[in-house]
Amino acid sequence: MATFVDHVTLHLRAGHGGNGCVSVRREKFKPLAGPDGGNGGHGGDIVLIADPQVTTLLNYHRAPHRSSQNGGPGMGDHRAGGNGELMELPVPVGTVVKDADGNELIDMSEPGVSFTVAPGGLGGLGNASLATTKRKAPGFALLGTPGWEGDVYLELKTVADVALVGYPSAGKSSLIAALSAARPKIADYPFTTLHPNLGVVEAGGNRYTIADVPGLIEGASEGKGLGLEFLRHVERCTALLHVIDCATMDPGRDPITDLDVILGELAAYPVPEGQKPLLERPQLIALNKIDVPEARELAEFVRPELEERGYRVFEISSATHEGLRQLSYALAELVEQGRAEAAAKPTKERIVIRPKAVDEGGFVVKVEGGSFGNVYRVIGAKPERWVAQTDFANDEAVGFLADRLAKLGVENQLFKAGAVAGSTVIIGPGSSIVFDWEPTLTSTAELITAPRGTDARLDSAGRATRNERREDYFARMDAKAAARAELLNERASGIWQEDGGVDMTRAERDALAESGEESE
Repeated sequence: MATFVDHVTLHLRAGHGGNGCVSVRREKFKPLAGPDGGNGGHGGDIVLIADPQVTTLLNYHRAPHRSSQNGGPGMGDHRAGGNGELMELPVPVGTVVKDADGNELIDMSEPGVSFTVAPGGLGGLGNASLATTKRKAPGFALLGTPGWEGDVYLELKTVADVALVGYPSAGKSSLIAALSAARPKIADYPFTTLHPNLGVVEAGGNRYTIADVPGLIEGASEGKGLGLEFLRHVERCTALLHVIDCATMDPGRDPITDLDVILGELAAYPVPEGQKPLLERPQLIALNKIDVPEARELAEFVRPELEERGYRVFEISSATHEGLRQLSYALAELVEQGRAEAAAKPTKERIVIRPKAVDEGGFVVKVEGGSFGNVYRVIGAKPERWVAQTDFANDEAVGFLADRLAKLGVENQLFKAGAVAGSTVIIGPGSSIVFDWEPTLTSTAELITAPRGTDARLDSAGRATRNERREDYFARMDAKAAARAELLNERASGIWQEDGGVDMTRAERDALAESGEESE
């Protein structure tokens, strides 16, 4: 079973913040001496640290679930809750941290680099901290916010100066054992090396590291063999050393063919943006196993052709150490050139931290369609945190939340987005807390949207013009004339009489009185 792991998924849960305390101090002769509820403690963070002493992610492969300590709740007599203990997770130098979507968060390529991957929750304020001159004895406290919870992906890319690449059983493990103090497993069967091995080489006054990458075969960049799993360890190397087996007995294989296959796989492997492609990096060729007579003859035969391609070729033997001194000095020269080029490159851009604008609320209002009308969603760090800190079973706490949101400008933005009283408002992503908006108005003028120079409140109670009054008068006169004519027709036909007969209705008598036909 292999004991090397270079990629793992961590399931993290940072500590939750402690709740604030609601308490009132009681003394002799002072039953209500003021609020004294303490604040809750902050939850513990989870921090990754690049440790040179760690070489594998095996510990996290066996135990991928990690959680930090929660913050303690606040207590009376102004006693604050304890903060959760910080959890530090050491990772190898060269670890790349990615989120669940595959986006790179940080490249921990230098020793001692730390990164807070899961921040802990904030502790809630007690009622003593919420007391003001206008709110002398708050009957509520703020809740602690939950810590970050989710998955992160760790990918290890070995940091070395020289990478040894070649076919399985080409003698790479033997070569790194001969050049350095590393003692990798060596056997006479393919894929003996199951994980990269690092070794430190000293050539004169230079020191550099070499990495033994597991053997590559044709199709490794497409997933065949073990090459695809470990080609990522070649990305950070300054130079490449092609180790070619000149004593192989496999049919159809020769040094030239092996080199072409390896070059094709290196060319097909995509490197991250901003890095030099693998084939554009300095490369040397080591014709290995020349201690075998047939291998020495084959190395002397193919060497001129390789040199015509522009490669520096070394005939070596890991068993007898022949040619290793010259090879180590040549590799040291390439490493020094690479370090000089890296030092000449401009440094990383300085991070400039700019303060937020005074009028920047830090939130946005998005209008979403719903089955029963528009839904207005408020997205922002402050509103979401304030909602998480509110105890909705306490009316005073809900009122405090409304005041905070109004002061932040949430109501003004909702009004500009088209929200009206009774609109559905959601604070936060997903299915968060849903509110029925009841705007807090300081004056009726906040709802006036008439053009400049006009007032909708005055226009709604408009005064009739002269033409409108004239038309209304003529309409009433025409109605009266029609009523008189109808009454005269009914009297002429004998339906009713003035001195007896059929009784007239009140409306009829009023109409007749207006016409002047009714007798005194």
